[in-house]
Amino acid sequence: MNELLVQLLEAVELGKADQKSPFPPQLKGLDGALELTIRAIEEGISPKEILENALIPAMDKVGKKFSENKIFVPQMLMSARAMGAAMLQLKPFFASGEIQTKGTFIIGTVKGDLHDIGKNLVAMMVEGSGWSVIDLGVDVSSERYIEALKANPNAVVALSALLTTTMVNMGEIVSNIKNEFPEAKVFIGGAPVNNEFCKKIGADFYAPDPQGVVEYLNVIAS
Repeated sequence: MNELLVQLLEAVELGKADQKSPFPPQLKGLDGALELTIRAIEEGISPKEILENALIPAMDKVGKKFSENKIFVPQMLMSARAMGAAMLQLKPFFASGEIQTKGTFIIGTVKGDLHDIGKNLVAMMVEGSGWSVIDLGVDVSSERYIEALKANPNAVVALSALLTTTMVNMGEIVSNIKNEFPEAKVFIGGAPVNNEFCKKIGADFYAPDPQGVVEYLNVIAS
């Protein structure tokens, strides 16, 4: 594999967003994901190759490490930031159609809940695996999910909640989505929810961590 892509994979995996980033210490002063992506494009490496041979494998490694408790939220956030810096350089190629996404993923934190770290991690992991992500933010009502689905009829929807007091809103939102779009795939996630709750409210899938979401999306996209 091209040496630049090897370096880019490492930069994203270890959370080196750009040259100024002080972390990780072993890469101090070296180019980060931002500069390496720009160089790769300038050297004629196709955006598709950058995505498939560096960014997706990097985030796959990060997701698996997180699932195995080898890294924790701060490291995940650094990797997500590095991946975001790289993806920013690839956005024009998604817009032009040069890079085909696997599908569209709509995500938000449900009505009444303002927590977004978990949602943001899932969004970055999913985007890094080759999906187009529409992030609705926090405190998202049924109406906003449905509006997003009307604009993107075949999208997968994900609901996040961190509080037991807001997880109950998931049931109403799932029901409203399914009434409008019976075939829509609806995911749920967050600290208080589990697979039993997922089945109870009629959602299609529950994942305890971002990697589980990515793995399931890869199955339904194949």
